[in-house]
Amino acid sequence: MAGRASAQAALETRRSVVKAAADLASVEGLDSVTIGRLAEIVQMSKSGVIGQFRTKETLQLETVGLVFSDFRTRVWETVKRFPRGLPRLLAACDAWTEYAADPGYPGGCLMTQVTYDYDGREGAVHERLLEGRNQWRETLRADLTAAVETGDLPEDTDIESVVFGLESLASFITPARLLHGDTRAADHAYQGMRRIIGVPEEVR
Repeated sequence: MAGRASAQAALETRRSVVKAAADLASVEGLDSVTIGRLAEIVQMSKSGVIGQFRTKETLQLETVGLVFSDFRTRVWETVKRFPRGLPRLLAACDAWTEYAADPGYPGGCLMTQVTYDYDGREGAVHERLLEGRNQWRETLRADLTAAVETGDLPEDTDIESVVFGLESLASFITPARLLHGDTRAADHAYQGMRRIIGVPEEVR
């Protein structure tokens, strides 16, 4: 029992460190996440943090993993019950914009922040970010394709342009809120998504 309790305590400590890393990265960028900074924030010794992760890159990768896990929980897991195609796509846009407006990090949507930081770099963080974002893009493409096949969207729908437009609108929610003070940024993005998809606007 003691061993199990010790392992659980270590896991909880690791999670608290990763959450602190995500909070810090959302404000100052992922490069700001260092062993020393986190040791101060979570009130641990540097050796204690190093013992959890060994390298800064491992810590960064787990931080990115946390962001994708949060996104899946709050967006995909809430909409996968909807019928594939247009119903699920619209539900995803609704959940996506709500998430981007309040992702649970002080600096806004960390997925957007990390994308801007690492889109032009090489390395493990870039590859992990690319993998996660590609999975989401494939999800969007699949529902758009299904919507075309069922006749809910026109046959000549440019699926790649729609995906690009949806991502562009979602990614601007954080700067619209935090830089421009737009309290309705998520609503504007959601209505814009519906226009890009080609369905009437909806009051929410």
